[in-house]
Amino acid sequence: MARVCEICGKQPAHGRNVSHSNRKTSRVWNPNLQRTRAVVNGVVRRIRVCTRCIRSGRVTKVA
Repeated sequence: MARVCEICGKQPAHGRNVSHSNRKTSRVWNPNLQRTRAVVNGVVRRIRVCTRCIRSGRVTKVA
């Protein structure tokens, strides 16, 4: 299962940690995904959504 938001398509971002001595190691920033029950096209489904989409109201959650 991919770490991708089903609403906005947000996915892991890659970059590097840089220490004080300027050594570099690769790292990943994963999106904060939650499995929520939401109404999609009139049908209740479980979808993986990032917290920004939930907070901004792009998802109609089911109680």
